[in-house]
Amino acid sequence: MEKTIQLEQSWLAQVGEEFAKPYMQDLKQFLLSEKSRGKTILPVGSLWFNALNSTPFDQVKVVILGQDPYPTKGHAHGLCFSVMPDVKPLPKSLLNINKELQDDLQINNGHTGYLQPWAEQGVLLLNAVLTVEQGRPNSHQGKGWEQFTDTVIQRINEGKENVVFILWGAYAQKKGVHIDQQKHYVLKSPHPSPLSAHRGFFGSKPFSKTNNWLQNHQLEPINWQLR
Repeated sequence: MEKTIQLEQSWLAQVGEEFAKPYMQDLKQFLLSEKSRGKTILPVGSLWFNALNSTPFDQVKVVILGQDPYPTKGHAHGLCFSVMPDVKPLPKSLLNINKELQDDLQINNGHTGYLQPWAEQGVLLLNAVLTVEQGRPNSHQGKGWEQFTDTVIQRINEGKENVVFILWGAYAQKKGVHIDQQKHYVLKSPHPSPLSAHRGFFGSKPFSKTNNWLQNHQLEPINWQLR
């Protein structure tokens, strides 16, 4: 990938071999070609692997799966659903996540959409696709990222126990179809998008359910309150 890419050591041990595989080489060529044609790729290269770099493999307690980065410049920073600290107004899905959190745990995060503190507590905020062309949602789908992030999920599934997987919407649920529910806790609901949130995302209480599971397995709960 780009020379700027630095992958956290525990993740390098888990998925480092992927970078030499043909699909990853093809993805690299696609991204280089897009850049050479003057296209803006989001987020910046140093943040493509921010989810993995923020949440080392041995610290993963929760996985939230997203689809692809926000296509608006200055929003995406490599964590699904999260935006940079100064972004206002917040994306609608994030507003609905905050609404559910307030209903679930009486925590109000309406002041920010910057979810980095969650990542630093063991919440892997993983998009299926790690890049996007500015202004064109889903433009990098089917280029190879999905295979890479499938490997990330597979390593967590096989190498860890008692991880909470939060799968919002059909896309995430399809991606998480092979998660071993004997070893892990899988929470499914509709997506927090305004198009689907009223079909069962609201009232699903993912935050309290996650913390109850973690505490029942002698793991530190997540402090969902953002500073």
